[in-house]
Amino acid sequence: MCFDRTFPAAQVTDFARRLDGGADQLWIIEDCFYTAGASLAAAALAVSDRLTVGTGILPAVVRTTAVTAMEIATLCDLGPGRVLPGIGHGVQSWMGQMGVRPASPLTALEEVLTGVRRLLAGERVTMHGSHVYLDDVQLYHPPQEVPPLLAGVRGPKSMALAGRAADGVVLAEPAGPAYVRWAFEQAGHPERFRVVTFSMLCIERDRRTAYTQMAPWLATLLDDPKPGIQTLPFSDELIARYREHGVEGLVTMPPEWWTELGPIGTLDDALEHVAALEAAGADSIAMFPSSNLETARKQIDDVLRIAAR
Repeated sequence: MCFDRTFPAAQVTDFARRLDGGADQLWIIEDCFYTAGASLAAAALAVSDRLTVGTGILPAVVRTTAVTAMEIATLCDLGPGRVLPGIGHGVQSWMGQMGVRPASPLTALEEVLTGVRRLLAGERVTMHGSHVYLDDVQLYHPPQEVPPLLAGVRGPKSMALAGRAADGVVLAEPAGPAYVRWAFEQAGHPERFRVVTFSMLCIERDRRTAYTQMAPWLATLLDDPKPGIQTLPFSDELIARYREHGVEGLVTMPPEWWTELGPIGTLDDALEHVAALEAAGADSIAMFPSSNLETARKQIDDVLRIAAR
């Protein structure tokens, strides 16, 4: 399950306790200027015994490379073998607001990923790059079990970067099976490459209720399509349908389109979505709940039912 960026920080311990032992992972969402990923992840690890906690996504340039590695190593010490760190470009307009927008986001991310991976591996690192400067830096407490370092990226150039500089990717919602296959292709099919997907969750007793709830969300994505939409096998038809019929046209589109997009519809539809993602090669499937806290708390039970399949 994902922990929405708008939720009060204190709620993360309740989510972690309820998911622990029933679900495999809790993904912490760090967006500017909401709550901080590393501290939330630490709290979740502290109150759970088996739950793996992912950070999705730490912006590469907000912290220095050494500090990012220190944060990740500290989390690994708090929860050995239970940390999945993700690092991404960050929204460039947000980076600009903080005065840290890099001249080349691709170069900056690749240098950060390279530096962090080396530090986590226990190396003494000197790097004088375009963005990253490290001079004889070594972590005092590198993790005993080095976690896979994941890149939170979208476009083809960034996917190729992930294939050579990261241990996997985190795919933002909507991440369907076609998007997973496309990500592997763009990354160059590297060995031991982990793929994490984010999917919007909406399970109801009847499909139309779920579709009606999620159609406005889908409409916002169709106004500015990203790879998660562009890689859909019915992408052109979907965009044309929305332009002609609006949000109501999305409510009445074929159920199999919704099942490709996410665990949306009935419980059986959600299980079909998960099975298709696994068949495509996804290693982890994280469910994004409603941004309404009370609704999201009820959806924990849906996530647990899916995990127990």
